[in-house]
Amino acid sequence: MATIFNTATTLDGYLATTDHSLDWLFEVPGSDEAESGIGDFTARVGALAMGSSTYEWVVRHESLVEHPEKWTEWYGDRPTWVFTHRDLPVLAGADIRFTRAPVAEVHAEMLAAAGDRDIWLMGGGDLVGQFADAGLVDQLIVTVAPVTLGAGAPLLPRDIRSDRLTLTSVRQVGPFAELVYEVRSAS
Repeated sequence: MATIFNTATTLDGYLATTDHSLDWLFEVPGSDEAESGIGDFTARVGALAMGSSTYEWVVRHESLVEHPEKWTEWYGDRPTWVFTHRDLPVLAGADIRFTRAPVAEVHAEMLAAAGDRDIWLMGGGDLVGQFADAGLVDQLIVTVAPVTLGAGAPLLPRDIRSDRLTLTSVRQVGPFAELVYEVRSAS
């Protein structure tokens, strides 16, 4: 069992545009094919975490308020923690747990809920940075897209040096490059 940040990023290191959109990712030719492999990853996942901007974008992009059943098409019945200080839309039938608690406290709950499966940190970068600060990120799976944005939400706005990262895999997926790093806790 591992806590994994699995995400896509631009060549210049952004997860989303300045207005928190991920539309740039789906405009890349071949993105549907690259995304088809996500099922193998999600089969290993027992719990998820995301920040409020990520959650809001997913809800808006997939019209989940009107079609909450789409949530289970992607995420199944896995419990999902959304870290927020705002009131956000609740999706009928989805196991979504809104929290303001510190990541270390919530991580313990996530581990219990995930059982022997992995935890998927979906983003954003600052939330994942909080997990990294607490020594709770085991692996980074970063899929680099052939796009530059020039500005936006950074991949991981933290100082994590090479002595903590070990590259374990590089794979081409259509026009994307998938990089997998093991992460060691700071000493």
